[in-house]
Amino acid sequence: MKKLSLAELRTIWAGEGAVTLDATDYARIDASADAVAKALQSGAALYGINTGFGKLASTRIDAGKLEQLQRNLVLSHAVGVGPELPERVVRLALAIKVVTLAQGRSGVRRAVIGALLDLLGANAMPVIPAQGSVGASGDLAPLAHLSCALIGEGEIRLGGEKLAAGEALKAIGLEPLKLGPKEGLALLNGTQVSTALALDALFRVQDIFDAALVAGAMSVDAMKGTDTPFDERIHLARGHKGQIEVAARLRALMAGSAIRESHRSAQVDQRVQDPYSLRCQPQVMGACLDLLNNAAATLEIEANAVTDNPLVFAEDGAILSGGNFHAEPVAFAADIISMAAAEIASLSERRIALLIDPALSGLPAFLVEEGGLNSGFMILQVTAAALVSENKTLAHPASVDTIPTSANQEDHVSMATFAGRKAGDIAGNAAHVVAIELLAAAQGIDFHAPLKTSRALQAAHSRIRTVSPPLSQDRSLAGDIVRVRELIEAGAFC
Repeated sequence: MKKLSLAELRTIWAGEGAVTLDATDYARIDASADAVAKALQSGAALYGINTGFGKLASTRIDAGKLEQLQRNLVLSHAVGVGPELPERVVRLALAIKVVTLAQGRSGVRRAVIGALLDLLGANAMPVIPAQGSVGASGDLAPLAHLSCALIGEGEIRLGGEKLAAGEALKAIGLEPLKLGPKEGLALLNGTQVSTALALDALFRVQDIFDAALVAGAMSVDAMKGTDTPFDERIHLARGHKGQIEVAARLRALMAGSAIRESHRSAQVDQRVQDPYSLRCQPQVMGACLDLLNNAAATLEIEANAVTDNPLVFAEDGAILSGGNFHAEPVAFAADIISMAAAEIASLSERRIALLIDPALSGLPAFLVEEGGLNSGFMILQVTAAALVSENKTLAHPASVDTIPTSANQEDHVSMATFAGRKAGDIAGNAAHVVAIELLAAAQGIDFHAPLKTSRALQAAHSRIRTVSPPLSQDRSLAGDIVRVRELIEAGAFC
């Protein structure tokens, strides 16, 4: 099958795309399954096919118990705990699992892949607890819960309702799957859940990044800052691709602003240089963009990779044990996404602090008239500061940790699944911080009326005002923050 691009993966994540296979794919799948059957007939010891697993790999299993071996594997490994993974993550994990199995290196029958495709097509999402994987030997516990759904065990969400898996399968016209040799192992081994979690964080942070550029440009204008630091010559002189791109986008966002034109002369423009959170946006956000693009390249490769064990090479009948299930590349990518998201939020919070400080902004204190009677945006900055501080702890890399498992057989692990989960937590915090900045910057722009900002920023301002009216006197802005965050997550500022 052709490789899935990031854009296609994002479409599947959003619930709008599908995975399709063709005759060539099914030929590879059939050849791989046939190779396993032939290998079994030879009487050789084949890891996880007619032996136990992990430390029990030297234990041979009778031919009459091979189906039970695979079923037992799935059931024994379904020991995840914690909250359910979001349906969008499960959907992506299912799709990536289809992609890896369809490459014909896993020794599974087409019926297994067909069952996964049927779940995707019916939007029947296995219930997967979020915790319990160390990201080596694959995402064993999460993928076991995914696999339980195929054999009629565990639970499935169907139409938003949580059902027993057997009941859900019956509702969509499916029978529980009986696993053949190696099929349980192929389903459990792999990095599909950690990769889906990391992609989920990536896609969310990409939308947050775009919104943060809009917020940053709007804050510059609200502060009557200068766009000189975004001059192309400055960034070409350094040469970083992300920095050059961010500067160009900031110039485009501010182009034609009457607010900017009102203080362009040296006599009016009192600040020789703006604070770093305004002036150094291309340098900081550009570095974040480069990191996100690097992480995206790694995750695109991983989403199309064969990551189970052992691998079947039907062309010569070889069945080789290796370690493609080790999710170190995913762990590093997720940690990189975490760092970038934390910095996006950190820079945004500093601009919020500037906007509410009359000594620096030239705007009313806390962006509200009748300060004292009204507290305005005072505590919104406190909320942003709390979230940014939380992100500093969460951004500590998970990938630098390891803990031995399986009686020291699996003695170095990636922690990729946790890396992906906490990247998602940081993304959620960052979205709220940038939402607060958009609210504050929009309020700042209002104080410059009748002068108008640029057309691009007027459009963003209007989107904000559809969900949050100007603040004339104190009211709770908690709902406003949520509604602007929802705009960010919907890609309204891309």
